[in-house]
Amino acid sequence: MEFNEKLQQLRKQNSLTQEQLAEQLYVSRTAISKWESGKGYPNIDSLKCISKLFSISIDELLSSEELITLAQNENRQNIGKIFGLVNGILDIIVGTFIVLPLFSQQEGEHFLSVPLIHFDDATPWITTLSFIFLITTAVVGIIELVIHLKDNEKLWHRASAIALLQNSLAVLFFIASRQLYVATSLFLFIMVKGVLLIKAIRMK
Repeated sequence: MEFNEKLQQLRKQNSLTQEQLAEQLYVSRTAISKWESGKGYPNIDSLKCISKLFSISIDELLSSEELITLAQNENRQNIGKIFGLVNGILDIIVGTFIVLPLFSQQEGEHFLSVPLIHFDDATPWITTLSFIFLITTAVVGIIELVIHLKDNEKLWHRASAIALLQNSLAVLFFIASRQLYVATSLFLFIMVKGVLLIKAIRMK
């Protein structure tokens, strides 16, 4: 008997509806429905709660193959969580570029590295756009983290796509404005995101 059949049998034996079981396990009714239809497995914490609630061992609930599948799912979820956190944190760090000496400014025959807040360019629109790109990147990073912590995967993917597009436009802008330190730093951040994304995809 598969896990989904065992769970359904245990629930009915204890005269519980899906809603009642969901309340006992602190999950949604949709999660219970998903598990009972064989479309997914609970995480380790939920599995422990099921084991305790019905006084049955985890080994009795899951076959060896199902345990392997569960471990793989947990691994994928953990990789996804790390990717989400790093994504948001990197974007927030970009906001600190405003106060870091990453902007090249010519003083006579020499070039100095200054923070954006002390940057004095002959074309004010470059300074203004630099502020806009860095601040919006940090704001998008905060939004990514909030969405990630709320565990809304679909919305988080959209926010990540927007962040990647915004990062790419920022790199192109800073290259065009000859601020290569900032452009290089942003490009390295994008590379880190890319490596993590590839790893996350390979885990699927």
